[in-house]
Amino acid sequence: MATTKFDSLSQTAGVVSTFNSVIALDDIGLADRVIRQNIPTKKQFVDPYRQGLIIEGGVGYRQTVVIRSYEVGPDKTATLESILNLLQETALNHVWMSGLLGNGFGATHGMVRNNLIWVVSRMQVQVDHYPIWGEIVEIDTWVGASGKNGMRRDWLIRSQATGHIFALLKIYIWNSTWVMMNQETRRLSKIPEEVRGEISPWFTEKQAIKEDLLEKIDKLDSNAKYVDSNLKPKRSDLDMNHHVNNVKYVRWMLETIPDRFLQSHQLSTIILEYRKECGSSDIVESLCEPEEGEIYKDRIQQDNDITLLNGFSLASEILEGHGLLGPSDKEPLRYTHLLQSKGHPKNEEIVRGRTTWKKKLSTIPYST
Repeated sequence: MATTKFDSLSQTAGVVSTFNSVIALDDIGLADRVIRQNIPTKKQFVDPYRQGLIIEGGVGYRQTVVIRSYEVGPDKTATLESILNLLQETALNHVWMSGLLGNGFGATHGMVRNNLIWVVSRMQVQVDHYPIWGEIVEIDTWVGASGKNGMRRDWLIRSQATGHIFALLKIYIWNSTWVMMNQETRRLSKIPEEVRGEISPWFTEKQAIKEDLLEKIDKLDSNAKYVDSNLKPKRSDLDMNHHVNNVKYVRWMLETIPDRFLQSHQLSTIILEYRKECGSSDIVESLCEPEEGEIYKDRIQQDNDITLLNGFSLASEILEGHGLLGPSDKEPLRYTHLLQSKGHPKNEEIVRGRTTWKKKLSTIPYST
């Protein structure tokens, strides 16, 4: 019965002719999964189901998405966590359309044969505006080489409705560096030649964020101003590689930012440096320290000492004297973060981070 059922399914869906996988005839579950996923083995240029298409001369990928109600926060704008999840999904769909996707979490066929998985080593996000509920956005993504054993992936998100107005404005940008890890030993690995041969034809020199000299992120200790202890990963926090997904780290970090500050400010930049993967049994501690020297002086453009108000340049001290800068305007704009797993005899770093914030435009007072 098993063989007959599989043969029928194969003839109906064209599995035998479409896929190069060797499937046991009595493994109906595996056969059913192959049919349901329908992973292409050749490069696809258009994916009508995911609203995606290949761009950038055949190496980039663009996907159109709608911001759903469950992806926004109380202010009806998309949360950073939702944005990062969308970017991650777009990256996986890019690999899907390339025809290189194996049965892993974005892993190529060569990676699967070598028991390798992708892990993020560094991530940088710049945000100018956040999409709103119901807005249609276009996400572009592409990849490039990063050193001898890494890969860089970039994203850019724009509003479809106002794209012509902000054609030169990079509304969201995410730059990340990925390296390979052996799934069994959990150790970093060099890129095998067969894997390099798979992915290198997709490499491009284009970058969303210009690489500057990396600013050191200091390691925090238990004396940090804000501490959230005894964080325990949930089963829902684990991805297909059986470790806590990197997007969850961002949630743990941002939970330490004071609520009062979040009501008047939005995240502008986040930089993360990953040191160790986090498993389901780890107990995590989130540390956060404000950089007190970074005070919000310019309500429109960060890092300026003057503000344009009704066409005149006014120093921040003058604005403060006229009551136009309140207590929240003096909050630190940069925070240093650390996630660590609590252990004996010592704690181990999971990820270091730095966040930069700016005033929400909707909360800026204007003179009449």
